[in-house]
This record gives sequence, structure tokens and C-alpha cells, in this order.
Amino acid sequence: MRLQGCTGDQNHMKRTHPLYDLGRARKQRGLTASGGAKSASGFTMIEVLIVIVILAILMSIAIPGFSRWLPNYRLKGAARELYSNLQLAKSGAIRDRADWAVEFPGGNTYRVVARYGTDNVEVKSVDLSEYGSGVSFGAGGASGALGGGSITPVPANPVVFNSRGITTEEVSVFAYMTNDRNTSYAIGTWASGSVMLRKWIGSDWE
Repeated sequence: MRLQGCTGDQNHMKRTHPLYDLGRARKQRGLTASGGAKSASGFTMIEVLIVIVILAILMSIAIPGFSRWLPNYRLKGAARELYSNLQLAKSGAIRDRADWAVEFPGGNTYRVVARYGTDNVEVKSVDLSEYGSGVSFGAGGASGALGGGSITPVPANPVVFNSRGITTEEVSVFAYMTNDRNTSYAIGTWASGSVMLRKWIGSDWE
């Protein structure tokens, strides 16, 4: 007499059917989600605290380094801007076939003037104090002027370029910048009209 229910062959077919494996996978996932394994849907309080401690340590290391780096970064930006503005005045004079100048009216300001001596059109004005970190005209840690002699941080006369791109007085003119770290830059032009930017490296300009 044959017992009622599945035969051995039927059980074998059931286990090898693709839907059988699919059903087992779904059942296993259901057990895992219901607590059979650790859920990855969130963080424990200990994990959150560990992350906070690591971030605090990284910030305590990074902030002092950033505060040392920022003043020199701002000074370099101010020096590069003056360098670019001297180039602007030189190229403008050649293009317009008229004098252009960079004036130093006093304090920590300077301006670019087109058609200098005739129309006197102000192209741009810069206030170094806006950079922060003590950026200003000054000798800083430098002990000598670029090209020799003593340092005059702010030129007494404007740097004027003529239509040939050289200075009208045919003299070298340099301005000097520093910050609250006493870092020093020299920015200006030789008599030939060649615009220069140099940094004081402890014993010389480079």
C-alpha cells in the first residue's frame, strides 16, 4: 500500500526546482531582517562617539597648521595682484599708445590709472587691509632692497609706463609688502619695464 503524500522522487524534484531555491533565499532574508543577524540600517552610540572623537582630533591638528598657512597665503595673493596690475598698466599703455600708471596715494592703497596725465581714468583701486592677516606695505623681515640699498616700502612716485612699455623715468621702482608673520615680497619694475615679483628668503630676494 502506497503512503499518502509526496514520494521520494517528488521530494527530489521539489528540491531541485528553481523556485525551491528562491523560496529558501526569501525565507533566509526574512530571518535575517527579523533579528537573525545584525542590521546594517543604523549606527550604535559607541560608533557615533568614536567618529566624533576622531573628527575632534583631526580638527585639533589641522586648525593650527591652517592658521600658520593663511597669513602667507593672503600676502602672496596681494603681491600677485599688484604684479598683475603692473602688467595691466604696461599692456594698457602699449595698446592705447598713452601713459598708464600705478599710483600709491598713501596708506595701504594703490590704484591703476589709464591715460595718466591726460584723462586720468581710474581703472582699479586696491586696499591691502582687505586681505587681512596684517597684509600691508612694509619691509617685514627683509634687510635690503631688491637691487641693493635701503627699503622704501611705498614708492614716492607712481610707476608710469609709456607707449613702448617702459617706465617714463627709466628707473627701477619697487613696492614692498609684509604681513603679521614678517614675510616679505618685493613687487615692481626695472627701468626696462620688466615687471618683477620676488620673495625674501632670509638672506636675499628670490
